[in-house]
Amino acid sequence: MKTLWKIVGGVLICLVLVLLVLRVIGLDPHGRIPGLWLRGDVVTTPVTDWSYTDKYQTDMVQTTTWYLLPHSVTTWCIAYKGQLYLATSGAEVRQWPQNVARDPHVRLKIGDQLFDRTLLVVTDPAEKAAVLQVRAKKYSQQYPPPAGVAFTVYRAVPG
Repeated sequence: MKTLWKIVGGVLICLVLVLLVLRVIGLDPHGRIPGLWLRGDVVTTPVTDWSYTDKYQTDMVQTTTWYLLPHSVTTWCIAYKGQLYLATSGAEVRQWPQNVARDPHVRLKIGDQLFDRTLLVVTDPAEKAAVLQVRAKKYSQQYPPPAGVAFTVYRAVPG
C-alpha cells in the first residue's frame, strides 16, 4: 500500500511541476490544437479603436475551464465601429464558448499583446448582423451565413 501512495504522490508532484513549467513558458494554441496560458506583453492602457486588428487574420482567446486550468484557442477577430468582436459557430459544442458562458473574463492575444477583457454576447440582431457582415468581408466568406449555421457574436469590453 505504501508503494501505491509513493507512486500516486510522485505522479502528482510531476504533474504540478509540468504545470508550473508550462505556466512560466506559456503554451499558445497552434492551429486547431488548443493551448493553455498565452504569452505576450500585457496591455493595461485603454484601447479606444480596435480597427488596427484588421491587419491580423487571427487572435487567440484564453478562457478558464471548470477545473481552473486555462484553455486557449485561435479565433477570428472583427473590428466594427471601433469595437472588438469575436464570433463562432457551434458555440454549443466548442469548449471556449462554454467556458465564456460560465466565466466571461478572458485574455486575448493580438499580435504579441495581451488584453484582459470580458466577453458579452451580442443580443441586438442589427449589431450581430453588421458584425457578421464585416466578418464575411474580412475572411471572404458567404453573407448571410448558410441556413442552419448559427453564430454567437461576442463584444470585448474592458474588464
